[in-house]
Amino acid sequence: MLRRNFIKLSSTALVATLYSRITFANPAGDQLINDPDEVWAIADGDWIKLSGKGNTFSDKDISVEIKSRGNARGIYIQSPNAELRGIRMVWKYQTQKYSKVLGDHWERSYGDLGWKTPDANTKNPWYAMLYHEKQTAGFGVKTGCNTICWWGVKPDAIELTLDTHSGGEGVKLGNRTLHAADIITTMSSPGENAFATTTRFCKMMCEKPRLPKQPIYGINDWYFAYGNNSQKFINEFTKAMAEFAVSGNKPWSVIDDGWEQVDDFAKHNDKFEDMAKMAGEIKGLGMRPGIWTRPLIARLDTVKNRLAPTIKGRDDAKTPILDPSVPENIEQIKHNISLYRQWGYEMVKHDFSSYDIFGRWGMQMTTEFTQPGWHFADQSKTNAEIILNMYKAIREAAGSMYLIGCNTLSHLSAGLFELNRIGDDTSGKEWERTRKMGVNTMGFRMTQNNTFYAADGDCVGVTKDVDWNKTKQWLQLVAQSGSPLFVSADPSFLGAEQKAAIKQAFAEAAKPQPTGEPLDWLETNQPAKWKLNGQIVTFDWS
Repeated sequence: MLRRNFIKLSSTALVATLYSRITFANPAGDQLINDPDEVWAIADGDWIKLSGKGNTFSDKDISVEIKSRGNARGIYIQSPNAELRGIRMVWKYQTQKYSKVLGDHWERSYGDLGWKTPDANTKNPWYAMLYHEKQTAGFGVKTGCNTICWWGVKPDAIELTLDTHSGGEGVKLGNRTLHAADIITTMSSPGENAFATTTRFCKMMCEKPRLPKQPIYGINDWYFAYGNNSQKFINEFTKAMAEFAVSGNKPWSVIDDGWEQVDDFAKHNDKFEDMAKMAGEIKGLGMRPGIWTRPLIARLDTVKNRLAPTIKGRDDAKTPILDPSVPENIEQIKHNISLYRQWGYEMVKHDFSSYDIFGRWGMQMTTEFTQPGWHFADQSKTNAEIILNMYKAIREAAGSMYLIGCNTLSHLSAGLFELNRIGDDTSGKEWERTRKMGVNTMGFRMTQNNTFYAADGDCVGVTKDVDWNKTKQWLQLVAQSGSPLFVSADPSFLGAEQKAAIKQAFAEAAKPQPTGEPLDWLETNQPAKWKLNGQIVTFDWS
């Protein structure tokens, strides 16, 4: 790879400040990042600097090699003896001219995404977009990687950290070589705005997304039932909402939490008569059945050697968690997913797995992903490898069923799940939560819609507790955005105006549409001005 002393961007004002050993990909992605200036590793103690130059760096028995892989640069790690916790790669790069940085989130977002002033202490999960005037540059790793990665934007450097923990301790790789990640970069072409560049970069990071055959829309009972459901309740709810169905693309009726036995997601509770019969009733009403599950919940009688180690923050005594590195547990998860398919469900929404593994929500994964000092039964695999193996097992067991990942690591979900919940819960009780979580995640993760997966911004709760004037705007945004639409509407609240709005929203969401573009996303973290299906629409989120 040819080394260069600077990058010539189309904005000539930047040239003097971009001295670097980084070479960006052009829009076609045929030229990528150069070898790093420094490589560091952390095992039992502090970070240590590895010796080397070019594409190989090492210290004692820890080694890192960078290899060309098509349009990417592959990172390969060996550490036969040390319990390796991470690798950090540094490129000298003057970033002062960049006025804004956009990162992603580990799993769902929490109302905290946005174009922000560069901060040397900020972790930018999976990728980082750098913006100045009309120029956008992107640094990322391809989806499906075997480490959890983040980018740091320093005043004089770009850094990539590859986390190799197994649980809360270092991984024991033994004699194998870990293909940790594939680095990929890009820069905007003349006339390409930041949204278009970021969308294109997402396509480069995920070359083979698994997408629904038709646009996804329908209903979910959570945001007015909140678990207080039953077979009779679901039947009546589905029947009430079936009148809004669009011919040629049937809507979905997704049964959320509340159907299962507390510790066994292979069995229904006494509020439900028969889950296979329930699926048939939904189909008979003209909708497609879906079901919610929590794959890592263990039965209370599960033997101890199959349980994950206790973690501070989880109530392991009340809700024991399966260790996802144990093959027997993976088989149990596959059994449950296959069972839902046998019952006749055509979509499975699987939830809580990141929290169940790490004992923390994404917003709490600041300094560490989990409590230190514990590891899985199989410490030879990284957290990313263990999670990816579970996701692949769910995918295999699902067969032709659609999958919605919820509380799943975004970069590991892409290419495996047709849909992914991109933000924390909205609400059927308070508008402020929907505004914070829903509007923010739609504004800053729509670049992933139909590039990583169909990006689900979460339900539209239509209830008496939330101002209808706000709800109908949220409904319009989701329905016209080209992303999945799930409405959680209390039938007792639906008057003529609400019914007409839902009918229109279903008609819009049932057909293919271009992904909605937030036009003011560089100035606010609650984008109000949108380009939706070719029209400019301004919302009032206040």
